[in-house]
Amino acid sequence: MYFNATSIFGSSHHLAMLAQSSLSFFSTFLMSSVLHEVSNAAVVYYPPANTTISNLTFALHGSGRPGIYNSSQSANYGEYNWCNMPHVRREEYQPANSSFKLQYIEVIHRHHKRTPYSSNTFFKEDVAWDCSGEGPVYYGRNLTGAGAQASVIQWAGYRDPQNPFSTSIGPGFVNSNCQFPQQTAEALEDAHTHGADLRKVYGRLLRLGDSPNLDEFRIRVTNNVITSQVAGSIVSGLFPNAASRPVAAFIQPSNFDSLEPTISCGKASSIKASYTTDSGSDSQLWRDHLSQAADLYTQLDSISGISNPDNAGWHASFDHYYDNLSAKQCHAKTLPCSVNATESCLTQEQADTVYRLGNWEYWYQYRGAPKSADYAALRFGPWFLELKSRLSARLDGTSPLKYVHNVAHDGSMSALLGFLQIDEMVWPGMGAEVVFELHKEIISGKPFIRVLWSGRPMKTSTPLGTLDFIPLDKFIAYIDTMVGSGQELVAVCNS
Repeated sequence: MYFNATSIFGSSHHLAMLAQSSLSFFSTFLMSSVLHEVSNAAVVYYPPANTTISNLTFALHGSGRPGIYNSSQSANYGEYNWCNMPHVRREEYQPANSSFKLQYIEVIHRHHKRTPYSSNTFFKEDVAWDCSGEGPVYYGRNLTGAGAQASVIQWAGYRDPQNPFSTSIGPGFVNSNCQFPQQTAEALEDAHTHGADLRKVYGRLLRLGDSPNLDEFRIRVTNNVITSQVAGSIVSGLFPNAASRPVAAFIQPSNFDSLEPTISCGKASSIKASYTTDSGSDSQLWRDHLSQAADLYTQLDSISGISNPDNAGWHASFDHYYDNLSAKQCHAKTLPCSVNATESCLTQEQADTVYRLGNWEYWYQYRGAPKSADYAALRFGPWFLELKSRLSARLDGTSPLKYVHNVAHDGSMSALLGFLQIDEMVWPGMGAEVVFELHKEIISGKPFIRVLWSGRPMKTSTPLGTLDFIPLDKFIAYIDTMVGSGQELVAVCNS
């Protein structure tokens, strides 16, 4: 099993200080493996920086929101924008100096903004949501023959009042023709811009053609259809002539998709539960934040009509309310009013508190809790093993791939940030992006890696520090320390 080193050798801060005092990176992980060894895996938790996001008192009683929640546009590059997070752009990109040559990139980002999940809608919403002409496209197509001429089929949601079961579930957004969720028209515009911005930076560096070369480029999606909806606009932005031929979107089976991720790992689930939903002492802070937010819940419930207690998780975290409110505000919709007492409406101050608490919850789940590194190692370890393999294959010449693009989710991005132990954790917003750049020093031939978060080198709390041209062997050693081998990872998940 994965032990939590802090429970054996004192505080996580003390352990991190011990590790950072070692003379070299490898001696750091040699020591940590002695302290916390599980075969080849030796997870060490490095506490993140203290920010307003991590301050529960501020989340509960402060003012303002953590960033932009009402537009895809940002006045200042790098600013937290839940509706459309910063990504690599030519204007701000810092190219490597002439002694390096870019070999490969791996992009992973959250899908763009969308309608809320149906599980996050109120029984009856007081605002309309129209998706005319922008629904998801689903149809089969062949490369040759009559099937190559298949008509484009676009979904349009509706309810038939003659279906007696249609009234057994709340109408949600009344008479809406949207799917919940689906990528909206604005989201597809954001995604196209995202792809075009990436092309302006990496098109020349990687010598990308106007049409995708499927030997060199791969796009991957999850089993959640909203990632495929985004992928089409991403590819059209990356490759001006992409429409000239079908592009394969790679997808793993839903029962072990490492990107979403949907792997079955009981150990990961039990670790996370131990510091959130369980009744033990490790979850006390999580329970405290919910009890301290009781007045806010009462105000929200009076408008939404959600009962407390409920059996859908509305009061286990602020995830449901956060998604409902932010999806509306990102699409310039008004905050909700009660359908029973129309004069009673949610205030911006209340919504801002939900946004602050939501960010605190993700900080705590993926970085703040001392066991969060163990959880992230198990949750996203399979994807990092895949990344490690692709980097190695590119270096040794066994793979022609030079660009892999992953369209993922907030759960994917949060686990990735937790795995790398980012120094300042936030809830990854729509389009949130991490880019792994593999460079080779021209004279020595040595490989280096740079990791960009929101377009800038990622600062971690680990001995790796800021991931700005780190020797690749040190980065791989970190992955090995977090995960071990694939067989070991499976064994721990099943333990």
